[in-house]
Amino acid sequence: MSLPRVPHPRPRHRAAAALATGTALVLALAGCSAASGGSASNASGTSFVQSSKVITTVPQGKRPTAPDISGTTVDGTQLSLDRFKGKVVVLNVWGSWCDPCRAEAPNLAQVSQQDAAKGVQFVGINIRDYSTAQSKSFERSFGITYPSFYDPEGKLLVKFPNGSLPPQSIPTTLIIDRHGKIAVRALEALSTDQLNKALDPIIAEK
Repeated sequence: MSLPRVPHPRPRHRAAAALATGTALVLALAGCSAASGGSASNASGTSFVQSSKVITTVPQGKRPTAPDISGTTVDGTQLSLDRFKGKVVVLNVWGSWCDPCRAEAPNLAQVSQQDAAKGVQFVGINIRDYSTAQSKSFERSFGITYPSFYDPEGKLLVKFPNGSLPPQSIPTTLIIDRHGKIAVRALEALSTDQLNKALDPIIAEK
C-alpha cells in the first residue's frame, strides 16, 4: 500500500514525522488484506467471505473486534467510538485532497441522514490534512454533518491490529455491527447503492 502524496507544504520536521508514521502504518497493515474471490484467512485465523476484490464481508461469529479509538475531532471536540455502543457504525477514512473521497462524500452524507433513525452512526477519520480549515471546507462542501476524528499523521489507523480488517487504502469504509465487531470493509469509493447493499443486512441483524 502506498499513501498518496499530499500537496500541502509543511515544515521539514513535520514531514519527517509524517514519513515515519506512514512507514509504521505500511508495516502494520502489510499482509492483512484478503485475497480476491472466494474466502480467505488472515494471520489470526479469521475466515473472511470476499464479496468482491475490494469489499470484504464477515459472517456473524467470525468478525474481529474493532478497536475503541478516541481522539479530537475536526471541530476540536473529544470523541470515542465507545460512545456509539449499541449502534451500527460506519467508519470512513478520508482526506480533503483525495479525489475518490470527494466522489463518495455526497453518497456518505445522503445515507448517513437516511439511516440515522435506524440506529446507524457515521464517523470519519480525516488523515493527511495538515490544517483543519481544509477538513472543515470539505465537510461544508459535501454536507457532511457527522463527526470526524482529526488524525493528520494516521496514528489512529495503527490501532487496528493484524486480523482486524484494518483500513488499507484511502478511502476505506468499515461497517461495525452493534456488538462492536467489524462486519464489512470496503477499499474503494462507494456509491449509495453499494453502501446500502453492504449496510442494510447489518442493520437488519438482531
